[in-house]
Amino acid sequence: MKQIINDPKSVAFCGLYCGACKKFLADKCPGCAKNEKATWCSVRACNLANNYSSCADCREFTDIMACKKFNNFFSKAIGFILRSDRKAGINRIKEIGLDGFAREMAEKGLQAIKR
Repeated sequence: MKQIINDPKSVAFCGLYCGACKKFLADKCPGCAKNEKATWCSVRACNLANNYSSCADCREFTDIMACKKFNNFFSKAIGFILRSDRKAGINRIKEIGLDGFAREMAEKGLQAIKR
């Protein structure tokens, strides 16, 4: 199994940190940006189409929860399962940048900011 490292490329578009995910660390998932099988993810599709590093780059919504791509049923289900606060992740990326967020999550060994 891989070690958790600070890697800004492992920040998921929605504010999670793939670099601390068990599936990613076990080489069972390539991470959000490289997961070409994740065609179901509207957040991923939007970020790729707009060349964003994450939803923190979006200027269309002042409140990310107003975005139907970010705040949809599937996203809510994943948030419930992981007990994650993806909005807090996006806000943290806005505060300290992608590099700072990756560093912080790697240091704490967290996949998500918890609710």
